[in-house]
Amino acid sequence: MPSVKLFDMKAKEVGTLDISDALFNVEYNEAVIHQAVVARLANERQGTKSTLTRSEVRGGGAKPWRQKGTGRARQGSIRSPQWVKGGVVFAPKSRDFSKKMNAKAKAVALFSALSQKIRDDEVIFVDQIAVSAPKTKEMAAFLKAFNLEKSVLLVMDNSDEAVLRASANIEKISTIAASQINTYDVVKNAKIVISKQAVQQIEEVYGE
Repeated sequence: MPSVKLFDMKAKEVGTLDISDALFNVEYNEAVIHQAVVARLANERQGTKSTLTRSEVRGGGAKPWRQKGTGRARQGSIRSPQWVKGGVVFAPKSRDFSKKMNAKAKAVALFSALSQKIRDDEVIFVDQIAVSAPKTKEMAAFLKAFNLEKSVLLVMDNSDEAVLRASANIEKISTIAASQINTYDVVKNAKIVISKQAVQQIEEVYGE
């Protein structure tokens, strides 16, 4: 079981944390990570677009003029696609874009991504994610202490209202509960900050 450095919110080292080798030292698997990210993005698509084909546009039941003798082109319906207010050729319709992925594959993708982040020194373990007051300057001081200049994902063991309010006005910070951690958010953010309690929750859920 490997040990990692444990910090407080002021970037001061306060000890070490033992983490599960089976979960946080997984071989990098780009294919399954890609599958998880694609599935997440696909599942967010609403697929609600819809336009009318010629058979769905109201009207047009009668032939506009007789077939021959008028000098005009042959027409069968005023709702044909070439007419103004006519139907649409190959009209887009509502569809389900969602993709399924089994739970084991999701777990492999998640911990493969997390393990690589740890190897790349892009994960910071803290004793707890907390602020003394729900103010933006508290989170700004936290970012400055760790020299975090790019996107940061805070993985917490619970929904701390003070932390949520303190980070709400900082665009590069996003928060998530340990129970909702996923491959997409891990890959999307440059740095991951995870609390000691969040690690323990993850190990309880996914550990053997």
